[in-house]
Amino acid sequence: MSPFKSDAFFDSLSSSAGDVSQSDTLPPLCYTSAEFYEFEKEALFNHEWLCVGRVDWLPNAGDYFTTTVIGEPLLIARNREGQIKAMSAVCQHRAMLVAEGHGNTKAFLCPYHHWAYDLNGELIGAPEMQRTENFQRKDFCLPTLQVELWQGFIFVNFDPAAAPLGPRLTKVDEVLTNYDLTNAQGPRPEPGPRYPWNWKVMMENNNDGYHANRLHHGPLHDFAPSALARFPKDLPEDTAGYYRTNGTLHPDASFNPTQRAVLPVFPQLSEEERGRFLFVNLPPTLSLVLTSDLVMYLILRADGPEAHFNDTGVLCAPGAIDSPAFPHLMEMINNSAAEIIAQDLHVDELVQQGLRSRYAVRGRYSWQEQAQSDFNKWVVPRYQQTWERIRPAELIPLQQLPAAAL
Repeated sequence: MSPFKSDAFFDSLSSSAGDVSQSDTLPPLCYTSAEFYEFEKEALFNHEWLCVGRVDWLPNAGDYFTTTVIGEPLLIARNREGQIKAMSAVCQHRAMLVAEGHGNTKAFLCPYHHWAYDLNGELIGAPEMQRTENFQRKDFCLPTLQVELWQGFIFVNFDPAAAPLGPRLTKVDEVLTNYDLTNAQGPRPEPGPRYPWNWKVMMENNNDGYHANRLHHGPLHDFAPSALARFPKDLPEDTAGYYRTNGTLHPDASFNPTQRAVLPVFPQLSEEERGRFLFVNLPPTLSLVLTSDLVMYLILRADGPEAHFNDTGVLCAPGAIDSPAFPHLMEMINNSAAEIIAQDLHVDELVQQGLRSRYAVRGRYSWQEQAQSDFNKWVVPRYQQTWERIRPAELIPLQQLPAAAL
């Protein structure tokens, strides 16, 4: 039996989900084991809300884009009624993908045998099937997923019975209100690269203010000291996301050579908000870094126990992208950010190597890593509840079995 398939293993995870001063890191196998990844797909990805993109990627009826999460090819489209629909991109005939990339269409035509599907995923054409016994088009529509929109992002859920996302994000909404992300604008990012490390390594790095003045020491980051990290104390237990802030040494600090905002500042921000950075995470797929003039978002798409894709985009105040100076300013920002990102990616890759080692242990946290224990408070109950639901019957203590089973 796999080393994690025991009551003792899942009981031990509780030590990762307490106060940061008392917590351990998650066991290394949670980042490396293929068997644990299969378990995690059921514990998280099959039932949680997964970010796949932005609403403004689909401005018109017939617009669509494709993506993959945990190896599942998905198709996101705006139908004729203006609704955003999510469905499998897998043709229900011979499993060919019915669409690639993004574009605008009246219907999806499978290039293999020309089965056709409308923008809701309903099968509307299947050539030469009249001799096939008991064939009904309605039985071969594209499987659909739940869709929910939050702060301008599109979320999908494989579980048709999943509870809504929005009601569990009230505290996160409070700190995001003045950024008005629903109306923020940014260019559509290209699909991101596939990185050879676990998705949690990437999300935890973005959570982590502890490394900021150490790994990133220098003029591109020293204006946001790790000592100014702050963490909320009132997140609800059932929250679907969490956040942290980090004070800056001057207002409107931003990651570029000037150290200050060069794009228009989000107009509703308070003086306090302009004096800090904000980091927001909605596991297992969305991570946000917010400054007073720019939001960077990461859409993480798990692709195995030790790999994930990362789609990285930016959002600005309305109208900012229309300025002739915008591409030049973004080039300056991107050149600066690239140096910081390269440091993070190098660390992430080496952390994944370290997690495979026989000497990798469950470490302890600094107070500046409270966002890591906040992540653990989100993930550990989901692991434990899923184990209770699917654990083999032979592991259930006799005293817990119903009398009829004895």
